[in-house]
Amino acid sequence: MELDLKLASKEINQLLWNTDKTLSTAESCTAGRIATIITAAPGSSTYYRGGLCCYAEDVKSRLLGVSEELMERETPVCEEVARQMVVGANRLFGTDYAVAITGYAGPGGSPSGNVLVGTIWIAVGQEGHIVTRMLSEDNGREQNLTSATSVAVHMLLDYLREVCPKTVTDEED
Repeated sequence: MELDLKLASKEINQLLWNTDKTLSTAESCTAGRIATIITAAPGSSTYYRGGLCCYAEDVKSRLLGVSEELMERETPVCEEVARQMVVGANRLFGTDYAVAITGYAGPGGSPSGNVLVGTIWIAVGQEGHIVTRMLSEDNGREQNLTSATSVAVHMLLDYLREVCPKTVTDEED
């Protein structure tokens, strides 16, 4: 694991640990890479409740509550699907926050051709306050997944820095 991801994981750990908040993941294209980074920090079992690898549309729909009609209309790789995955993961795992990711990492894009390889949507948050980002550069499957994982972890860290209340210890640093 890259040093910047280890440092991000450690800070995520501290923010969640200090605020007694919980986290879950819903990963499609990254298939557990984000969860692996989050759980690399000792003590992560205190706040990380679980994750779902959800490649299949029916899994996104049945377990996370993502709208089948939305996926048919927009494809499973769009901003609203990522948002619904966050809400569904928080509901499924009973967590305060979730990270969700859905995308076409390669080698192929959407069957209709309207969503290209390298298009990946990331969402972080909780119902009522979700931040999203779209990646759209194709650098080959492995690099697409590596970049998306890194962006997702850093989005989570930025989100937690914003929403987690400062503790006395944080203010003294």
